[in-house]
Amino acid sequence: MGSSATATSASAASPEFQAVFRAQTDAGGTMSFARFMALALYDPQVGYYRRERPRVGYDAGTDFFTASTSGPIFGELVTAACVKLLDGRNPRDFTFVEIGAEPPPAPTRESGVLAGVVHPFGGQRTLRLGEPLQVAGPCVVFSNELFDAQPFHRFVFRRGAWRELGVVLRDGTLAEVELTTTPPEFLPATAPEGYAIDASLAATTLVEQLAGLPWTGLFVTVDYGKSWRELTEATPAGTARAYFRHTQSNDLLARPGEQDLTGHVCWDWLAAALTRHGFTAPTVESQEAFFIHHAADFIAATSTAEAAHFSPRKLSLLQLLHPSHLGQKFQVLHAWRE
Repeated sequence: MGSSATATSASAASPEFQAVFRAQTDAGGTMSFARFMALALYDPQVGYYRRERPRVGYDAGTDFFTASTSGPIFGELVTAACVKLLDGRNPRDFTFVEIGAEPPPAPTRESGVLAGVVHPFGGQRTLRLGEPLQVAGPCVVFSNELFDAQPFHRFVFRRGAWRELGVVLRDGTLAEVELTTTPPEFLPATAPEGYAIDASLAATTLVEQLAGLPWTGLFVTVDYGKSWRELTEATPAGTARAYFRHTQSNDLLARPGEQDLTGHVCWDWLAAALTRHGFTAPTVESQEAFFIHHAADFIAATSTAEAAHFSPRKLSLLQLLHPSHLGQKFQVLHAWRE
């Protein structure tokens, strides 16, 4: 890969990350952004998701919160919706498998969306990041913010052509570069000068891997995402962002291994991957619509039980459903395979 320099990071990489980075660059000392992101998040030595520290929650030292931070009520909503989507089938015939769950907070050993939730499924398994994907038989396969953290390629339209963005290390500082790679054919023929697309190819590959395993049943994932049309027409700055200590940043190269990196998945690509593997009618809904459509009875019962007071449980329910909170921020893709 040849390259030409563009932007630099505001902070230097640690000596440990620099050593890992140098060992894996090409002959020109560069790598694609997707390769850099894989190192920064998942490298066994310096990866953000391989560090033994809390990342999710409201406590000091955490970087972001998710729907699961709301407590067991998120798992109860997920359970109610999945049972409804089983459409009369006995939940005890299905194993609930969560992919990519965060480690449990100390001192508890429970983790995952069903931690502390009384559920009707015949079994429950939690596969953490990096563990082998082993799924078989009748299952409900669930994930929460798994796919937006998969490495993505970055492309920008400059000087009449698409350029892939990569990363180079110079004097201890990471810098963004334009690579001389041939742009993929799926990119639009033209775009406004400077338009950026963050292409979640690894997320699609992961769905292909999951769908290719010998299991049947329900697939449900909660994540950030947009349609291909939105990504190519409505997000001129791309969707990539970093999170550190609950602060969002556009400096994607800062503190590699110490901050989270995310980007919106392309729902069209994930739905197409499911369809190729025999899943029917993949559907994308906002988190608000998903729970209202498929967990209405649970929502009604919970609202009635909490009607007399404004409890933490009621507040969590509102945060999960309200459009100005998490209700529209996240979307849910679900599909079924006989």
